[in-house]
Amino acid sequence: MDERTADPPSEESQPGVRDERSAGPKYFNKHKDHVPLGIGYMVLATSLFAAASALTKWLVGIYPVGEVVFARSFSSFVVCAGVMLPITGFAVYKTHRLRDHFGRGISQTISQTLFALAFTLMPLAGAVSINFSAPLFSALISIVWLKERATFARWSALLIGFVGVLIVTNPGRNSFTLGALFALGNAVLYGSVTVAVRSMTKTESANTLMIWQLTILAFFHSFLLLFGVRWPVPLDALMMFGMGFLNAVGQYFWTKSLSLAPATAVAPFYYLMLVWALGFGYFIWGDVPSAGLLTGSAIVVASGFFLFWREARLQRSIAVVPRVPAPVKTP
Repeated sequence: MDERTADPPSEESQPGVRDERSAGPKYFNKHKDHVPLGIGYMVLATSLFAAASALTKWLVGIYPVGEVVFARSFSSFVVCAGVMLPITGFAVYKTHRLRDHFGRGISQTISQTLFALAFTLMPLAGAVSINFSAPLFSALISIVWLKERATFARWSALLIGFVGVLIVTNPGRNSFTLGALFALGNAVLYGSVTVAVRSMTKTESANTLMIWQLTILAFFHSFLLLFGVRWPVPLDALMMFGMGFLNAVGQYFWTKSLSLAPATAVAPFYYLMLVWALGFGYFIWGDVPSAGLLTGSAIVVASGFFLFWREARLQRSIAVVPRVPAPVKTP
């Protein structure tokens, strides 16, 4: 996978992407990046993830962590399967990369469990802000693993965004508590999953990626019920389902975003989840943001919007470049 910044690659270097109108083994279209659209999907995904995270934090304060995590995964799976299976049937599960799906699913299982544990030990915005080191891990892994070229502008935006995260977390001798370590572990795993999804979109549709992920998550998270279950009251049960519903829609937008654009282009927009987390934290738990939190948030959001402006401008410039006709040979 190449970065679409300076010299547009040839058609042969574009990875294939499956036609998502069918989950069966039809034909493969040539993949073409749509960076602005991919960024838009990522922004929508972050708002839904923040809402689901707020519900998760609320519920883990009442119910066992394993029960909440399983409810989130299982309800997400129910929503996803209820929409996809009547249309595609079980053909959506057809894949030649079962090992990759399980590897990604196990990584996500651990990642989401660590994130939920972090919510029990620290404020929502604090856990989310530490998670924002994930795009940097994603960029590093994509360069090493996928041989992805990152330009100076994209690296600068990523690094400046990471500086903003450091301002938010205000590192010191008491910063890395157990909750912070859980959040950091989630960030590392999220970064690796981001790159894995981008690699798998060469042969897998967004529907196949999503149904396999949620199936594996629900299966492995079911074992967490062994650590304790408490029967929820009707309102809390509805919140558990809503948590999964928001997560399912967000997962689709997230996967779609990564299938449309390079990881280093859309990953910085995951920072916007902090803005939504600040709002939920203030209105639900009365968490007043500090000056450092606001300053860091401004930096990460500014870095994200800079990339959006640059990528949109690049797409427009590529669209209007006139084709130069080949010279006509004369006898």
